[in-house]
Amino acid sequence: MAARKELVLYYTPEKSDADRLLKGVLVRMGVRIRNLTPEQTGEKIGALAGLAGCEEQTDAPEAPAISEKMLILHGFSQQRLQELLTGLRKAKVPPIPLKAMVTEHNADWTLYELYQEIRKEHEMMTGQKESK
Repeated sequence: MAARKELVLYYTPEKSDADRLLKGVLVRMGVRIRNLTPEQTGEKIGALAGLAGCEEQTDAPEAPAISEKMLILHGFSQQRLQELLTGLRKAKVPPIPLKAMVTEHNADWTLYELYQEIRKEHEMMTGQKESK
């Protein structure tokens, strides 16, 4: 069996006790984690995930800050995704509504562009609409 290449890109604007719970679940599952910082919001998702052919930009344009936590998953099978979500619930990790999988479509987006898209999708799914 090939070695797993599962990765979680974890963006949090500020550290909290929940971070420890989340990381505990990931460690128990053998999932790699990469912490993302506000300075990386202009970076491409593919580069952040270490995809072949995607290189991190040394001169990435600055993007606005993101004020919410995000989980971006790469390399998960459906079964392992379910294991992760179940593990997070059992560990009582507070919900992180903004989640996405790295895809061929979004690998070329910046972290901020992905945030905007999944924020919009979340609002549509939950019937919330922020007035802007």
